[in-house]
Amino acid sequence: MQDDHQDKIFTKDFAFIWLANFFIFLGFQMTLPTLPIFVKELGGSDQLVGLIVGIFTFSALLFRPYAGHALETKGRGRVYLFGLLLFIISVGTFGFMTSMVMLFVMRVIQGVGWGFSTTASGTIATDLIPPTRRGEGMGYYGLSGNLALAFGPALGLSLVGVISFKALFLSSATLGVIAFLLSMNIKYKKVAQSPHRTKVARFDVLEKSAINPAIILFFITLTFGGIASFLPLHAVEKDVAGIEMYFIFYAAFLMLSRIFAGKIYDNRGDLYVIPPGILLVFTAMLLLAWLPNTVTLIVAGSLYGFGFGMIQPALQAWAVDKAEVNRKGMANATFFSFFDLGVGIGAMVFGQIAFLFGYKYIYIVSAVSAIVALTYYLYLVLSGRRNPRKA
Repeated sequence: MQDDHQDKIFTKDFAFIWLANFFIFLGFQMTLPTLPIFVKELGGSDQLVGLIVGIFTFSALLFRPYAGHALETKGRGRVYLFGLLLFIISVGTFGFMTSMVMLFVMRVIQGVGWGFSTTASGTIATDLIPPTRRGEGMGYYGLSGNLALAFGPALGLSLVGVISFKALFLSSATLGVIAFLLSMNIKYKKVAQSPHRTKVARFDVLEKSAINPAIILFFITLTFGGIASFLPLHAVEKDVAGIEMYFIFYAAFLMLSRIFAGKIYDNRGDLYVIPPGILLVFTAMLLLAWLPNTVTLIVAGSLYGFGFGMIQPALQAWAVDKAEVNRKGMANATFFSFFDLGVGIGAMVFGQIAFLFGYKYIYIVSAVSAIVALTYYLYLVLSGRRNPRKA
């Protein structure tokens, strides 16, 4: 008879990693819509806004493979605490920056910390969730970031009108300190050693089993780069109020979808969650390109949140499911590397598109990117390279 505890998701350690992830994401999300405003205040252009976002994501991308290897050799706790510490130091100093050069440097450091901490936290959550309930468990775990997203951007935008940027960034760093203290209470699982483990290849930066879901994620997170960097500016240009409402409804519907989407993935397979989710993202991008009023903004946020909430846990569970036990860290590193790559390339490319053609075309290109993701997914299914997961 199977031990009920083996299938239990909500343990004490899961609660600690959930809360730690919530606070670090809350600190991050508070800076997401406010940093472009800070860059503009320092005299930066749309291209520099895109570059600031891109520098962060590319530094995270560059160091994720190292984080993946360290998770399998140094242990989960050391890697996670190291990443949190870099995040705290970098964000805490943003408000003291008076030049673009120094801000670039600290964004690179923040990216490194983010790459280490998020790769580690996803792997820690994977360790703690029973394999038979991984889709459901990753959905619940993802709610921690979603709740932060529900409050973080709106909180940051509200505070920036009341307190200085220096105080705002120090507040974000303080939330990182709370995450650090919580993470010290987790009992981390020991690193699993494979009996067939060999010397790590010099260019071992990807886990092959995670590449296909990561490619799909890349084309989806290209759209996120345009939202994170330019949606507040696009709304101002369109004279549409209520940008805070976009993030609130986005997060609310993201949470709503994750309550049941993970269970559908576990019981029915990814064919029932990924294509519908991508179509919702596609529709949201077309609405943002149009954007005549606040109602449209809210509807777009709701559709995007619902769609992304269906897609991301399913893709992450897919990426981890096929990896060997001693490669779970590298699978998560690969998955989040493509996440970073999509956001980073999206921010940089869309910065140039905004400069040359206007903000509207960011979201038209994003809609095309969503269709590319759906096409690639269907190709994998129809060619037999990806059989929909059975319960």
